[in-house]
Amino acid sequence: MAGLKEPKVIINSDECKGCGLCIDICPENVLEFTKGFNKMGYHPAGYKGQGCIGCGYCFYQCPEPGAIIVYKKGYIEEEVEA
Repeated sequence: MAGLKEPKVIINSDECKGCGLCIDICPENVLEFTKGFNKMGYHPAGYKGQGCIGCGYCFYQCPEPGAIIVYKKGYIEEEVEA
């Protein structure tokens, strides 16, 4: 179907403790440690920007609730009220 949005990963860098479990389990190797530090002094994981298949392995592997959100193919963006 044309026009469907591709899968993607959003990582809340301030929630990430830099354990690397999500990076290790990713079957497409689309996650990596960022160069900078978060507010806790960790190098958080980050999405490389493309190649995610929306499997959710990173989400389920992450020990920090709320650190990772996976959007599956065809997701609808939520409208945030100001």
